[in-house]
Amino acid sequence: MSLLEKIYETRDFLKAKGVEQPEFGLILGSGLGELAEEIKNATVLDYADIPNWGRSTVSGHAGKLVYGDLAGRKVLALQGRFHYYEGNPMELVTFPVRIMKALGCKGLIVTNAAGGIGFGPGTLMAISDHINLTGSNPLMGENLDDFGPRFPDMSNAYTADYRQKAQAVAEKIDVKLAEGVYIGVSGPSYETPAEIRAFKTMGADAVGMSTVAEVITAAHSGLKVLGISAITNFAAGFQSELNHEEVVAVTQQIKEDFKRLVKAVLAEL
Repeated sequence: MSLLEKIYETRDFLKAKGVEQPEFGLILGSGLGELAEEIKNATVLDYADIPNWGRSTVSGHAGKLVYGDLAGRKVLALQGRFHYYEGNPMELVTFPVRIMKALGCKGLIVTNAAGGIGFGPGTLMAISDHINLTGSNPLMGENLDDFGPRFPDMSNAYTADYRQKAQAVAEKIDVKLAEGVYIGVSGPSYETPAEIRAFKTMGADAVGMSTVAEVITAAHSGLKVLGISAITNFAAGFQSELNHEEVVAVTQQIKEDFKRLVKAVLAEL
């Protein structure tokens, strides 16, 4: 079965389950999936029950697809994403973005837990741009002409209008929202101090192991994107050691601001 056939098979399956015309897709990163529990009139599907869908194996990722109402919008939320470092092909990592587009989403809010280069733990950062150091690109191979062109423009992959609205909303609800560049790496090892020094020289403000492939796919599909990083730790060289437990713990501390911000932004988009 071709990728296009898989996409349309999964789209039709979800439609048959009552997933109709979501306006926005939400990809919720490590420790941030709790927001999906606030979705009203929810249809909840386990990833294991969805054809052609992947599995999320990382702590802090629940592995459920949730459709319903949030802040007056119809949303399709992923409680847990698929990572390249889990051994997934890029086709699978980005498959949910294709499904969001096929179901009619106009925008995507993508979130992640990230290491801080320009900002410290506890910061929420709107992503203004990214640097792809994953070593791959999800658009390699045959182009899906049904979704977008062979050579998509990445100049405005993170929609400026969405960021401006997010900044205005953040100020109104008294949530501090920084802004910066996200650098995506493959993982799963954390970066070396030397790598972080190099990333800082390149202009990166945060580093993580996700998001980039999803946003490239969204840009190819013509989806507008708001990216938000929850800075959960200082990157290597700025603190003595790094571990995933700290990532999940810090997201617990900032999750209330995160949830308030995303809901308030959704209402304005």
